[in-house]
Formats: sequence, structure tokens, C-alpha cells
Amino acid sequence: MSLQGILSNFALILFVLMVITGVIWCIDVFYLAKQRRIAADKALAEYDARTAKLTADGIKLDQNGSRAQIEHALLRQPTWIEYSGSFFPVIALVFLLRSFLFEPFKIPSSSMVPTLLVGDLILVNKFTYGIRLPIVNQKIIQLNDPQRGDVMVFKFPRDMSQDYIKRVVGVPGDKIVYENKRLTVNGKEISYAPLDDYLEEGSESLTYKKQFTENLSGVEHRILNDERAPTINLTGVKEFPHSEACTYRYEGFTCVVPAGNYFMMGDNRDNSEDSRYWGFVPDKNIVGKAVAVWMNLSNPRRIGGIH
Repeated sequence: MSLQGILSNFALILFVLMVITGVIWCIDVFYLAKQRRIAADKALAEYDARTAKLTADGIKLDQNGSRAQIEHALLRQPTWIEYSGSFFPVIALVFLLRSFLFEPFKIPSSSMVPTLLVGDLILVNKFTYGIRLPIVNQKIIQLNDPQRGDVMVFKFPRDMSQDYIKRVVGVPGDKIVYENKRLTVNGKEISYAPLDDYLEEGSESLTYKKQFTENLSGVEHRILNDERAPTINLTGVKEFPHSEACTYRYEGFTCVVPAGNYFMMGDNRDNSEDSRYWGFVPDKNIVGKAVAVWMNLSNPRRIGGIH
């Protein structure tokens, strides 16, 4: 299995380890430990009887804690049981934390620059959009719905083993129009404020991109536009469920977001493969809301909230 495959199945691996170590721990606590206690009590009773007989016969014994040593040896857990019992609570705690509270992710690409940089280690809130069963990602408790402007992690619709991160641009029922690199949502043009040009960190060339502050339903965040790139690369558009809800043209596209789906876009608008090209994100694919950068090994100043 590749490294990507191992990472994508980490929750399953944790679950299997938790079950195995948990079963061993339960068997030891409720059965094997009692059997060791019975065996120890029997051996100690024989030892005490033999000692008493020898003492009655006038033979003095130098025990030097031998009784305690016998008891300790007989009650001691086998190594494999001892390790399983030690690992079980740790594995269970990690599994529960990352399944229901917060899960760490690493940003692998530049599609969310300047909001998120390659190498950012982020925390994703797993419960804000509802409680889901681990492994199968089935929602069991409804809480909040994703809102426009949220930065969300989700399972890539074309390959559920991959986790993607983009910004929510459209929620169910929204009419999204993207023309000349400007968004209109439900007939309302999104406001843009120009900022200084941006040079991506780590870029080998000295190509600057236009940078703007985008106000998406009250959520202000920075985006990048590459003047050399077209508004949309029509050759990159793939077939996807509900594709009939979108119409494409050279200047841009129009999409009406179906019920139970979301329209996602990267903040690095001309360097992001997102809903423009592969379609909508179903609610069942949602992993959680990205809330903070907790570390970037090459840039410690990156620590902080995500907007």
C-alpha cells in the first residue's frame, strides 16, 4: 500500500488497532487476571502449608521475600498482554479525538494560497457540521450547515480516498455566476478590494499575481488572480452528477447548487481544480471545518486562525 493509501485509511487502521487491543484488555481484565489470581492463591497456599510444616519440624527458613516474589511472578501479565493494555487507552483516545472532535491535516498544494500555504498543518473541527460515524462518515446528529465563506475539508467526489480543502462559495439553492474572474451569488455581485500584488512563497519564478480582498456573505478573505490565465479552462471540465445545473462559456459559467450539495472554490483562483471542473460536493462527503493553523515547520509565524 502506498503512503497516500495508508494515510487515507488511518482512521480504519486506528479502529482495527483499538478493537484488537481493547479485546485483549477486556479478556485479561475479566478472565485471565482472575485465572492468574486463582493460580497465585493456590501456589501461595501450598507455599504457606509447606513453610508451616517445616517450621513445626524445627527447620528455620530464610524466606527473604520469596513469598512476595512468587506472588508477583504468578500475577505478572505476559508481555504481549501488558503492551496491549498500555496501548489501548492511548489508541482509543486518539481515535475518539480525531473522529469526533478535531483532526489534523497537512496542506499539500497551493490551491488555497494566500489563506493556506503548502506545509501548513491545520486543525479541522469534526463536529461543527454534525456528528458522523467514523470510517463510514455517516451523519447521525445534525448540527450546523456549512456557510458561504467557510474553509471546508471534504472527500473528493471523484476519489473518496483523497481529502480536499476549498472554500464554500455556494450552498444549496444558490445561483453562482463566475464571469471575468468575479463572483455573483443569487444576483448580488461580490465586492473586491485590491491589495498589493502577491508572490507565492517558494515560487521559482518572479511572477506576481493580483491580490484582492473578497467579501463573501460577510466573510472577508484574500484571493489571487493570474492575469495570464483564462477565467475558466473549458477543456478541463469533466462530467459530474447534476452537471445539467451548470452552463459554461468562455467568459465563465453559471451553476445552480442542487439540494444537499455545495459549490467549492480555491482562493488561488487560477491555480485550483475545484467545483468549476469536477462538480458539486455532496453533504455525505463533508469531513469538517478548517479552523486553525497549528504549525508550519518552515514558517512558525503561520500559527493562528483561518479566515
